[in-house]
Parts: sequence; structure tokens; C-alpha cells
Amino acid sequence: MLASSVASVPAAASAIAQAHFAARLSLETDCADVHAAFASGHADFVLLDVRGPKAYARSHVPRALNLPHGEITAERMSAWPEQTLFVVYCAGPHCNGADRGALRLAQLGRPVKLMLGGMTGWADEGFPFAQGAEPGSLIVMSAA
Repeated sequence: MLASSVASVPAAASAIAQAHFAARLSLETDCADVHAAFASGHADFVLLDVRGPKAYARSHVPRALNLPHGEITAERMSAWPEQTLFVVYCAGPHCNGADRGALRLAQLGRPVKLMLGGMTGWADEGFPFAQGAEPGSLIVMSAA
């Protein structure tokens, strides 16, 4: 019997898999972990919405600060200590703004992780959004 397309390429050795998944977790987090950190009161990172200000004002993740990826500069980042961990997000899987923001932060020597899913992932989890030009009051939005 022929192996399925899943099993036709053998799984990596445990040591290789461990290194791979540890590396991914050093670069990425997910919406549920960000939400849980905020809910626990132990958010040891700064959440950056790297979309433009109009998109941010329409809706954003509560407590996220708006800093468009094109405006991430050494001067702007000097407001935070060098060791500050930044978590970036954008519209979702169809958008590379978070990757651009993460790259800029990494180029500045700043610790950074990408929040997988962005706004789309946050909506898929059913978490509330905020709206307005500043981090603000919660609103309930549909995922549509």
C-alpha cells in the first residue's frame, strides 16, 4: 500500500523538530496568548498595530498602540527601553505589514514577535476590538 502524501516524507528527527518549533515560537505568538497576557494583567510586551491610522481608528486590538511599519525608526523606538519586547500585527494572513514591522524592529536590534493571524485571527477567536485614534473602549464586532 502506498503511503499518504502526509506520511510519504518521514517526520523529522525529534531534535530537528524541537529546534524548528522552538525557533518558530521565538518569532511568533498567537492571538490567544496575547489576549491571555492582557487578561492576566501580565503583559510583558508592547503590542503594536503596524497598519495605517485610518485602519487603526476603525478597529484595533485593545491596548495596542498604532505605529505604522513605515514609521518605525530608531528615534521613535527610543521611547522604550532597549530590552522591550514588541509584538506586531496587521490586518491578517493576507497582509505582510507585520512582517515589515518585525523586520524594521529586528534591524534596530529590538526584540520582536509577530502575532499570527492579526486582526483576522483576533476576530476568529471572538475577542473584542477597540476603536478610535487612541487605545480605547471595547466594541463587539462580527468577524464578517
